[in-house]
Amino acid sequence: MASPLATVVGPGSQPDGLVVEGSSGASRGLWRLALGAFLENRLALVGVVVILGMVLFCFVGPHLYHTDQVHTNLIDANLSPGPGHPLGTDDVGYDVLGRLMVGGQVSLEVGLGAALLSSVVGAAWGAAAGFAGGALDSVLMRVVDSIYAIPPILLVLLMGSMFAPRTWMFIVVISVVSWVPTARLVRGESLSIRVREYVDASRSMGARGGWTVLRHVIPNVIGTIIVQTTLQVANAILLLATLSYLGLGPPPPSTSWGGMLSGGLTYIYDGYWWQVYPAGIAIVVTVIAFSFVGDAARDAFDVRLQRR
Repeated sequence: MASPLATVVGPGSQPDGLVVEGSSGASRGLWRLALGAFLENRLALVGVVVILGMVLFCFVGPHLYHTDQVHTNLIDANLSPGPGHPLGTDDVGYDVLGRLMVGGQVSLEVGLGAALLSSVVGAAWGAAAGFAGGALDSVLMRVVDSIYAIPPILLVLLMGSMFAPRTWMFIVVISVVSWVPTARLVRGESLSIRVREYVDASRSMGARGGWTVLRHVIPNVIGTIIVQTTLQVANAILLLATLSYLGLGPPPPSTSWGGMLSGGLTYIYDGYWWQVYPAGIAIVVTVIAFSFVGDAARDAFDVRLQRR
């Protein structure tokens, strides 16, 4: 009598839908199809170029354009753009261009960190719920539904006012409200994967649940996780901007793009437009760029599934 594994991966007995799961070569081929579809999307390439440009601007720029972003200089406060200060100065004398670079470091670090943390937590939570099923699935998803019922901005404001304003704390606070969509998506995918033949074969050979999740569930939902992570970066940057705008962002002399926007609005009616527009444009451009990449990644993995 043939073993259960032979019915799944044995020669001549592989169903078409399972060759993808059991063959690393086929999986690599589908990843190449997804990459090709992504590279054909012009908006995605524009988004990648903009993101790389922002990273270089924020993290390499300060080494090329030296400014003092620690000590205030009221003598040079509210200077209009000109020689020595291409984007002018703010109300305490900080060079706005240099401030834009420093603020971008915090915004990008929080955006990427929160997106990665929320994706890891959401993927683990959703995979455990979908694969386990039954009572454990019900309990885990009721927790998800409870968090999902609370407006994200309300929860972020509550937590932001309770904890010290540090970069790592912003990452944790924003992740608390950002992991829920990932958990729901991964859970839906896991419900489909747990009834596949190759998962049954793995169980029949004595594989533990945790190993099966890591070996079969997570690799097959990695596309969904990548797409969701990309989109979460944009959401995290916007949430940090909201916190900073409301005065709960990084304390001086640190700043973020949202903090610059909040401080500049005080003087917008005095004609000091350079204290508002650069930070606002940076937020909009970065968020749109990540959205382009996220949409293109979603379309690319849809093409992969259609080819499959």
